[in-house]
Amino acid sequence: MLRLARYLKGYGKECALAPLFKCLEAAFQILVPLVMASVVDDGIANANKAHIAICAAILVAMGVVGWVCAATAQYFSAKLGAGFGTALRDDLFAHVMGLSRQDVDELGASTLMTRLTNDTNQVQDGVNLFFRLVLRCPIAILGSIGAAWLVDGGEGVLFVIVSAIVFLLVWLVMRVAVKGYRAVQHGLDGILLSTKEQLEGVRVLRAFGREQAERDEFKGKLDDLWALQVHVGDVAAFLNPLTYATVNLGLVAVLYAGGASIELGSMSQGALVALVNYMSQMLVELLKLANLVNTLSKAEACAKRVNEVFDRTPAMADGTLDARGLPGSIELRNVTFAYPGASAPALADVSLSVAPGEVLGVIGGTGSGKSTLASLLMRFYDPTEGIVALGGHDARELTLTSLHRLVALVDQSSTLFAGTIESNLRLANENAPAEQLASCIETAQAQDVVAAKGGLEGAIEQLGRNLSGGQRQRLSIARTLARAPRILILDDASSALDLATDARLRHALATRCPGVTQVVISQRVSAIRHADKIVVLEAGHVAGIGTYAELMRTCTVYQEICDSQLEKEASHE
Repeated sequence: MLRLARYLKGYGKECALAPLFKCLEAAFQILVPLVMASVVDDGIANANKAHIAICAAILVAMGVVGWVCAATAQYFSAKLGAGFGTALRDDLFAHVMGLSRQDVDELGASTLMTRLTNDTNQVQDGVNLFFRLVLRCPIAILGSIGAAWLVDGGEGVLFVIVSAIVFLLVWLVMRVAVKGYRAVQHGLDGILLSTKEQLEGVRVLRAFGREQAERDEFKGKLDDLWALQVHVGDVAAFLNPLTYATVNLGLVAVLYAGGASIELGSMSQGALVALVNYMSQMLVELLKLANLVNTLSKAEACAKRVNEVFDRTPAMADGTLDARGLPGSIELRNVTFAYPGASAPALADVSLSVAPGEVLGVIGGTGSGKSTLASLLMRFYDPTEGIVALGGHDARELTLTSLHRLVALVDQSSTLFAGTIESNLRLANENAPAEQLASCIETAQAQDVVAAKGGLEGAIEQLGRNLSGGQRQRLSIARTLARAPRILILDDASSALDLATDARLRHALATRCPGVTQVVISQRVSAIRHADKIVVLEAGHVAGIGTYAELMRTCTVYQEICDSQLEKEASHE
């Protein structure tokens, strides 16, 4: 938690005023039993109605002032907590966005979502409650003990003993509960991952009739998490009855000893009333303290999980060279890349070069390394060995921001965001003029999509759910073209298009994007047949490089791919 204290910067006033006003409230609360003792001893015992009225007015005044102090403290602590939580989430989100894809893969998207939401909320709640009670509870408890000691020294010793026993119980219970809270948060990560998988794959699950099996599996995970939460809750909840029992036993002892002292004449009835009130106050404050410790235990467990993300140094360091103005050339020199934990590299000793303005076709079977190649060109990952050069420079030397302006990717997922067609297109270039957007739409063969939705203001639902796969792909291509990259990577970006539309798209890209280097990754021979250079990948290795005619003479793998496809596709060319 202390490591996150930097997010309190700018809230110094709130950090001081929230506990200060709570302390004032506690001070007025400590004075109440003394006034009540005076009412009993000086007012009721002497039938002094004027004194009773004055004391009643004092009690009302202290109650009003105490309420104002409590409300003021609540306001400042709530403002502090909200500001702290906002700053923490903003910084954590920015840090996550700065992580490489490799970092996100290793940490897990589901756990990052949990830490960005649930964990930061728990830490925020802990900060809010901390500044409300961190001084109030100790001052109220110590004040009650001190006031009881002033009323009667022997009874004050009893107060100290009761407090010490309760503090020991709090420490023992929370020591067990903290470990449980960490396990609960870890279990929540698993639930979120399972939910994400089931929602994203719901169509597949329905197609295979797996709904009931998935419900049963999900229910089993929920039951396990529920059982763990109940166990931790039972441990934490055990603290309150222990506190009640300890303090009430102390109260019995106070009444017993106080009654004996009154009979002996060494204590007044008002003093006993004050001691009973102080014991009751101490019970309430000890319960609040237990709740504070419980909340801070949760916050501490969540803070450690948040700090684990902050401690994650991006696997890739940003470069220093601005890529603006660089030519769109590509060169891979003996590039090998293996995913973390993989038994074999996804790409092995790959070397190739593409001149500015050329079209490179990449083809191969599933798992041959095609998408991995695209990820390396986008510098989502750094090669394990070798060099990926863009514009004549090692990609690691370029700033990521400028690199992603030099190189743009349309991948096979075609992700769109809730909003309008125009808002999605402007994600790539928010200042693009309307004429440029119209040109990009025409190049991407998406005019009919825009027209069907009523123009650029047509609504797009979350993830583009109100569009077909082909429509999403064409809008994704138009969006990427709006960025005006020097290197355009199409990773199976037209897989959902019919062959005729795909052919028109390739023709438009060739005629309307002069000077742009294209990397066309596809499993269709027709999509890369007319490329200036074709790379054939097989199990991460280069099986052949050349033109269509050259590969048909020299590359057996390419010949087999062509034999399986071209006869079927010829009628559509």
